Amino acid sequence: MSVGGDATGVGRAAVPGCPFCGIVAGELPARVIWETDLVIAFRDIAPVAPVHVLIVPRAHVPDALSLDASHAALLAELAVVGRRVAEAEGVASSGYRLVFNVGEDGGNTVSHLHLHLLGGRPMAWPPG
Repeated sequence: MSVGGDATGVGRAAVPGCPFCGIVAGELPARVIWETDLVIAFRDIAPVAPVHVLIVPRAHVPDALSLDASHAALLAELAVVGRRVAEAEGVASSGYRLVFNVGEDGGNTVSHLHLHLLGGRPMAWPPG
């Protein structure tokens, strides 16, 4: 499957070596739990909460710093899928956290935009 951006500027073609592009293309394994035309959600391989799901665009967007107004539909889809996954995972009513990690100091380790959904336990504040 080819992974590319659309006319709205959602993203660009798959990046060789990007693990999330590999998951989107079906070349790498993942425990997928939700899919739409724009995003795919799968369980994190190193969870930090009982529910830890990554929601990623199908098109490669490097990180949150790459977002602009042309990504409005993608951002809305990420938030809506986050809510749907939280409901499906049984954490919507008790509470959950949605997090974008940006840059090295922000804890970003994969250069493909991804939204963490964390739930199933109380979250501390401040994080980190």
